[in-house]
Amino acid sequence: MRKTCAIITIFLFLIITILSCLYLDLQIYANQPAAMETGEKVVMVLPGQGFKAFAQRLHQDGIIEHPSKFELLARLKGDDKIIKAGEYELSSTMPPNTILSILVSGKVRLYKFTVPEGYNLKQIASLAARSGYATDDAFLKAATNAELAHAMGIEAETFEGYLFPDTYHFPKGSSPEMIISTMVKRFWTVFEPEWKNRAKTLKLSVHQVVTLASLIEKETGAAFERPLIASVFHNRLKRRMRLETDPTVIYGLKDYNGNLTRKHLSMPTPYNTYTISGLPPGPIASTGIDAIKAALYPADTQFLYFVSKKDGTHQFSTNFKDHSRAVQKYQLRR
Repeated sequence: MRKTCAIITIFLFLIITILSCLYLDLQIYANQPAAMETGEKVVMVLPGQGFKAFAQRLHQDGIIEHPSKFELLARLKGDDKIIKAGEYELSSTMPPNTILSILVSGKVRLYKFTVPEGYNLKQIASLAARSGYATDDAFLKAATNAELAHAMGIEAETFEGYLFPDTYHFPKGSSPEMIISTMVKRFWTVFEPEWKNRAKTLKLSVHQVVTLASLIEKETGAAFERPLIASVFHNRLKRRMRLETDPTVIYGLKDYNGNLTRKHLSMPTPYNTYTISGLPPGPIASTGIDAIKAALYPADTQFLYFVSKKDGTHQFSTNFKDHSRAVQKYQLRR
């Protein structure tokens, strides 16, 4: 009997020793990178992908050693069932514990998406398509979804003017709705409560402010001129004069080839400020902070006209006679 107990004790001791050694070995493995030199790889985790096959893929790419240990480590931690699908940038200098942490947290690879000031929905859709997020049509369908726009606090039928121009970072495969939602949230972060109060003081809605800002954005790329351009528009609105701004004509044209003609100026469209009074029905482009500020806080001037000097700036005038001279000087004589 004593002999049997001794054998059992020795057997249990050996089992415990072996398990302890295996556990210690696994812990060393979990915190030791496969290599000391950087060997970065972009790895895709597919929805429903088996963990064993994924571990083999990591081993083939040189990111981990001993895929069976990696699989065992993940199972013991409970991570093998909760890794998130997506595109990851992993390195052989990362210990297995770190790799698992990244996969579980969903820290997928992000791609830069930069939208310049003055881009309209079609241009942003084209940019999204070139970046591989969605087709032009798919993005435009989401960007002109009235229900989605209303749900995000926009008093308009589309997101035109509300996709704030900035640099964003999105994972591969991001939906148009996700991109649009992020850009609109950025807009509402920028559009301060103080600006809403200022809009009320001017007897303008937020939508009208954004519309006016889009005209300012498209008329000049010179930051110092924006308050001056804004003053012209405000002065003309007060006097019930038509705004007569070319970018609104261009926006309303279906097939604009880059050559704006007198015929275009007289074509009746909802956006043609040569034929309609007041502001157009909505923005014609996304605007930056400076253009919105200019729309809310225009310069104090008596200017009613401006004409391009063809050097990126404009000549401003308070009366039609001076404006005609400026047109003669900067436009007709060249």
